[in-house]
Amino acid sequence: MPFNQRTTLAQFLIEERRRYPGVSGDFNMLILDIAVACKAISAAVAMGQLANLHGHHGDDQASINIQGETQQKLDVLSNELFISNTNWGGHLFAMASEENDKPIAIPKDYPQGKYLLVFDPLDGSSNIDINVSVGSIFSILRLPEGHNGELSEDIFLQPGIKQVAAGYALYGPATTLMLTLGNGVNGFTLHPTIGEFILSHPNISIPEDTHEFAINGSNRRFWQAPVERYVAECLAGKTGPRGKDFNTRWIASMVAEANRILTRGGVFLYPQDNKDPSKPGKLRLMYEANPIAMLIEQAGGRCSTGTMPMLDVEPTSLHQRVPLIFGSKNEVERLERYHHETGK
Repeated sequence: MPFNQRTTLAQFLIEERRRYPGVSGDFNMLILDIAVACKAISAAVAMGQLANLHGHHGDDQASINIQGETQQKLDVLSNELFISNTNWGGHLFAMASEENDKPIAIPKDYPQGKYLLVFDPLDGSSNIDINVSVGSIFSILRLPEGHNGELSEDIFLQPGIKQVAAGYALYGPATTLMLTLGNGVNGFTLHPTIGEFILSHPNISIPEDTHEFAINGSNRRFWQAPVERYVAECLAGKTGPRGKDFNTRWIASMVAEANRILTRGGVFLYPQDNKDPSKPGKLRLMYEANPIAMLIEQAGGRCSTGTMPMLDVEPTSLHQRVPLIFGSKNEVERLERYHHETGK
């Protein structure tokens, strides 16, 4: 299709806004600010070692973030780029980042808005030095009604069903932006010449059935019975109870896993296991699970903890961890059924 017949992200947002004449432009501008942050991170990721951006952050001792993880240079830079490109526009009341212990206030020099931004600035950063795809994940919430003006963690603790929008940018062979505003999922590809996100994947729909699953097999000895049963049945292939062969996938970058599922189907599992009974799960509810869940379900898939819909989970802390299963609807529902049968 000729470029002049393509839709840019800005044009797409304007068209969406025209459907709701009473809505202000603040929300669109916030999305465009996020897109600018993603463009800047994409450029930094592409430069990599040429700009001395690989390796651990810090000179004498590597920095450890609130998650207990070693920060990479690109983790820190991506966090700074997300904050600096979104805090100035007057659309946000506050932000929360996976890399920060506490909520992030908007500088006093800038006006405050009615939205909250929650983000993981660089998901899959363990893949940076080996040039495997990484990405950024974001979620937008409204400031609760009747808020007293104080900045606290509580204002962010809203279930995923209350998200206004969610998305991610994937920094791969092409930089893509997957976005939902609550009425479906659309994908945009960054045009490398003009620097604009162009609509390339309209109205994404996840197939209800699949023959692919992704799970970290090294944790098998810790799996609980429902997951062990599901994987065993898939590996049994055509001669097993499922009657068909399955392929396994594992990238160790959840954005890349989600992108594969959005574009061709599949199921992703990072379930609760017995490796550390004190931890209910590995992935972060606010920064990873909720935004991915909104995208997946808006595209016709399903996202679950294994026992309940992810979007119904009531957050109790900003850095809460949860088990996560998402993808093709029929497979996720099968896993939920196995969990409930085991529970009974």
